[in-house]
Amino acid sequence: MRFYQTPGIICLFLSIILTSALSAGAAPARYYYQLKIYHFKNATQESRLDAYLQKAYLPALHKAGVKNVGVFKPVKQDSLDKKIYVFVPYRSWEALENTDQNILKDQTYLDAGKDYIDAAYDDAPYSRIETIITRAFINAPEPNLPNLTGEKVDQIYELRSYEGATEKLHASKVKMFNVGDEMAIFKKYEMNGVFYSEVIAGGHMPNLMYMTTYNTKQDNIDKWKQFMNDPQFVALGKMPDYQHNVSKGESFFLYPADYSDF
Repeated sequence: MRFYQTPGIICLFLSIILTSALSAGAAPARYYYQLKIYHFKNATQESRLDAYLQKAYLPALHKAGVKNVGVFKPVKQDSLDKKIYVFVPYRSWEALENTDQNILKDQTYLDAGKDYIDAAYDDAPYSRIETIITRAFINAPEPNLPNLTGEKVDQIYELRSYEGATEKLHASKVKMFNVGDEMAIFKKYEMNGVFYSEVIAGGHMPNLMYMTTYNTKQDNIDKWKQFMNDPQFVALGKMPDYQHNVSKGESFFLYPADYSDF
C-alpha cells in the first residue's frame, strides 16, 4: 500500500509533534484573536468609525465579557487607503464565533451604533473590512497588556507578519518561536509582547502574526538592535532546522487610539 503526503497532512503531523513536545500534560487553553482592519478614505469616515468603536462596539464587547480590546492607527496613514486596526481577544472559538451576533440583541449597542449599523448603501462609514483570525501560540496562550511608561502619543505598537513559502517552512518558524525560545529573547529585552499567534484564516497564508510595544520610536530601534545582535538569536538563525522559514516579513507601526483599552 502506498501513502501520499499532502501539505495539509505534513502540517498536521508537525503540529502534533510540536504540541507533544511542548505539553507534558494537558495544554493550556489558547486564545483566539480577531484582527479587524477597517479601510476608509476620508476624515468623515474616520470620525464615524471612531464614534462607533468608542461609543458602541467596545462598550458592547466589554458588556459581553470581552476585555482588553485594542484600537490602533498607523503612524503614517496611506493617503488613498487609510486604516484602523481593531484587536479583539477571545477566550474560546465559541466566543469568537458568537459575540458579534449576540451584541445585536443589545439595544444599548444598537442605539449607540445607529449611524454605523444603519448606514445607507451610498454613505458607508468605511470602504471595506479585512478580517484576520489567529490562534495564540502554545507557549503564549493569552494576551499580555504592555508595561509602557512613555506618553501614549509617543508609544509604538509594532504588528509583525511572517509569511512562509510552504506550510512545512512556516511550521519551522512557529517552532522557532516556541521550542527555540525566540519569545524569551523578546522578553529579555522588555519588548512587551502583547500576543504571538498563528494565522488560521486570512488573505496571506501560511502566516504568523505578533505584536510588540515600545515607549517611543527610538526605543523600538534600540531594542530591535539588541535583539538582532543577541547571541542566542544569532545561534538560532544558524540552525539547519530554521533556514529559509520566512519568505516575507512585514512590520506595521501603529499607535493606540485615545479610547483603546491599552
